[in-house]
Amino acid sequence: MPRFRQTIPIDDYVLDVLMRDLIGHDQQPAAYLAYLYLYGQAARKKWKRVVASVRTLADATGLSKSAIQTALASLRRRELIVTTRDHATATSRHRVVRHWRS
Repeated sequence: MPRFRQTIPIDDYVLDVLMRDLIGHDQQPAAYLAYLYLYGQAARKKWKRVVASVRTLADATGLSKSAIQTALASLRRRELIVTTRDHATATSRHRVVRHWRS
């Protein structure tokens, strides 16, 4: 039995353009890893919002919480994710934006 039940297709843009932009140009490899994680989770949920705290993202990616906070800020600034919370201490909901699809 395979270890993973599902294969997730990744848009060419994520591999060919976004990787080069975030890692090479912006020098933000943590942002790319965070985006890949959120992208995968969103794809599994049929593109619904991903509920995840900074700690959850840090544990899932192996990055520090401060690296995740910086990464999320970069992804929001580039309009690759939209984050919402019900109140200041609530767990965030992240919507992955795929602007190249519109």
